[in-house]
Amino acid sequence: MRTPMMRARLYRLLHAPTGPEALVMWMRRYLEALAIAHISTATQRTRRNDLALFVEWCGERGITLPSEVSKPVLERYQKHLFYLRKPDGQPLGVARQAHLIGNVRQFFRWLTRHNHIAADPSSGLDLPRVPKRVLPHALSQEEVERVLSLLDLSNPYELRDRAVLEVLYSTGLRRSELRHLSVYDIDAGRGTVFVRQGKGRKDRVVPIGERAQAWVRRYLDEVRPHQLIDPQQTALFLNTYGGPLSLEGLTQRVRDYFQRAGITKAGSCHLLRHTMATLMLENGADVRFIQEMLGHSSLATTERYTHVSIAKLREIHAATHPGAKLQPRNTELAALSPSAAILIADSDDTAS
Repeated sequence: MRTPMMRARLYRLLHAPTGPEALVMWMRRYLEALAIAHISTATQRTRRNDLALFVEWCGERGITLPSEVSKPVLERYQKHLFYLRKPDGQPLGVARQAHLIGNVRQFFRWLTRHNHIAADPSSGLDLPRVPKRVLPHALSQEEVERVLSLLDLSNPYELRDRAVLEVLYSTGLRRSELRHLSVYDIDAGRGTVFVRQGKGRKDRVVPIGERAQAWVRRYLDEVRPHQLIDPQQTALFLNTYGGPLSLEGLTQRVRDYFQRAGITKAGSCHLLRHTMATLMLENGADVRFIQEMLGHSSLATTERYTHVSIAKLREIHAATHPGAKLQPRNTELAALSPSAAILIADSDDTAS
C-alpha cells in the first residue's frame, strides 16, 4: 500500500513539466498506450508504480532520456533493488525484484517495438531466479466452520461479513471480483454467480451453494436496505457509507476473523479461494472443473495453485501401489522384527 508521501511523489513525477523526449514523458506515453489497448486498470496501475520507481532512480543519477539507459544502467538498477530495504528493514522479495525489473523490460520492449529507440537495452538482461512459490496452506473444513460460527449475527456488519465469507468460500472468487458483484449477478434460480470482467478482463459463470445463497438473501433482507444511500447503487456488498467495500478493508476484516478464530495461517480472502479449490479437489473434483471455477486460462496455473493433501496421497498410494496392497508370505515373517511380524499376522487374521 502506498503512503500519502509516496502518492505525492508519484503525482509530482507524473505531472512535473519536462521536455518531450524525457524518460518520464515516454513513460506517460507508454501508460497512455496501455489504456488505449484496454489493458486492465490494475495492470496499468502496477506498471505505473513500478516504472515510477525506476524513472525516479534514473533522475537521481542524472539519467533523463531513454537513449541514456544502457544494459549496465539496468544492471545497476537491479543491484540497487537487491540491496534496497523496506521500512521494516527487510529486503525486497526475489519475486518482487523480478517483477520490478520485468515491468521495466516491458517498457523498453515497447519503446523498441515502436521505433522510439534504436535498440532494447534490457535485451539479454538476466532476471533473478524466483524460487517456486510456496502456496498458503488451505483451511480445513473444521477451521472454516469455526470462523463462520464466531460472527455476531446481531451486528449488521458481521451479518454482512458472514454473507461475504460464505460467498468467498462457496465460489472461490477473488476479492476484487467479490467487490464488483452486483445485486443482479446472483441467479438464485440457476444457483450461479456471474463474474464480470475477472482477471484478464474475462467474464465467467460459477456455481454458488444453497447455504451461501441463503446468507446473501438474509443480508439483502435485513442489512443492505439500511446501508443503501444512493438508490442507483447496485453493488451487492456495501460499506458504512453506502459504497462498495474497499479491497484493503475487506482483507483486514477477513484477516481479523481468522485471528479471532485462532487461525495463524497466512492469507485472507485468497486463503478462502485456495481452501475452496483444495477441498473440492480432495473430494474428487476434476482439476479442469477447478480451473473453470477459479477462472484460470491455463491448467498449469491451476495445478500449481491447488495441492493434494498428504491424506489424499496416502489414500491414493494405498489404493494403487502394488507394495501397499500385497501382504508378505508367511515364510517372509521370520525376516521381520517380532513386533512387525505380529502386526502383519494380526492384519492377515482380520482380513480373513
